[in-house]
Amino acid sequence: MIKAILIFNNHGKPRLIRFYQYFAEDMQQQIIRETFHLVSKRDDNVCNFLEGGSLIGGSDYKLIYRHYATLYFVFCVDSSESELGILDLIQVHYILQEVVMGGMVLETNMNEIVAQVELQNRMEKSEGGLSAAPARAVSAVKNMNLPEIPRNINIGDINIKVPNLSPF
Repeated sequence: MIKAILIFNNHGKPRLIRFYQYFAEDMQQQIIRETFHLVSKRDDNVCNFLEGGSLIGGSDYKLIYRHYATLYFVFCVDSSESELGILDLIQVHYILQEVVMGGMVLETNMNEIVAQVELQNRMEKSEGGLSAAPARAVSAVKNMNLPEIPRNINIGDINIKVPNLSPF
């Protein structure tokens, strides 16, 4: 059974909170903080399942999450739920974000929606993280094919010789 659905940004600010089991307001805030702490410190390359925190039920409960760009989607479930089924559910919720944003329908063409989700997945896999970005940028600039500076410019009957300039 799903006990809670928590969506928060990279800074821990809640964006959507749904509890399906009663918790007092202060306990909910503690659960949100603990859950954010547990999932945000994990590397993006590790498993998306972990045992629930001490506040939401301990070892009988699991946190199943995905980190997309700036949002964490976290489902707090008991041991009767399928981890892979919940990951599929998170994917569906992520796809819904591609269709509706800020109360406005962005796209209704299913092929376009699927293409955008696949593009996002490819981008996430191809990125080596932000730490690799400067090296990739330098490599891209070095591999650019810049044309040579012309040595002679001919315009009709006019011939202009360009002097040798030192490279920058």
